[in-house]
Amino acid sequence: MGNLFCSEYTIHRRFDLKGSSLGRITDKPEAEIDATTILKDLDLNFLFRLQRTWFQDFRRQIDRDCEFLEQERIMDYSLLVGLHFRDSTTFQNLSPSDPQTPTDHVDPNTKSSVPRLSSAEVDQLLLDPKGWASIRLGVNMPARVERTERKNDTEFQLVGEPTGEYYDVVMFFGIIDILQDYDISKKLEHAYKSIQYDPTSISAVDPRQYSRRFRDFIFKIFEEDT
Repeated sequence: MGNLFCSEYTIHRRFDLKGSSLGRITDKPEAEIDATTILKDLDLNFLFRLQRTWFQDFRRQIDRDCEFLEQERIMDYSLLVGLHFRDSTTFQNLSPSDPQTPTDHVDPNTKSSVPRLSSAEVDQLLLDPKGWASIRLGVNMPARVERTERKNDTEFQLVGEPTGEYYDVVMFFGIIDILQDYDISKKLEHAYKSIQYDPTSISAVDPRQYSRRFRDFIFKIFEEDT
């Protein structure tokens, strides 16, 4: 599988999202969070808004992938999301990562090479929506994000409240970590943690429950842009 974030764009924010809350927060102090930090569900402070056609394609693809993973008894997978903020001043305090030369991305469904668009090509597409059909789902996708805020008195609130503050971004995303089946170790982990914590908050759950919770969460944070 190719590097999801291999692009000319600097990835300013990286999120590993499962839809669970127990332990799903970075252990870094806020002052140490930079462009290389992998943030988690309870760190998420954005809603992702996709153009209508892409959003519909995204929903269909997530449904297909989750149904397949559930049938294979796979759980504990994540949606990895990378954001490049098109306004360079938005996160100018972030430590910039070194720009990388675009390489071909291997489509996991066809195993064929999918050429990535350069940043200049994506910039041109943004000015000409007629060419948006050439952009592949999850790779160099123009989108908008809306900042969210969590209520201080709400513990483990997965999705914050929208603020109306929008940013233009280029998005990268894909499901990762798809090899963990619900084996005896995960069943024991579920039984042990369920005694101490809310069973719905832990990552180790039955594949059917995992798939349903994952989709419910993803479809709350991804919306059609209007």
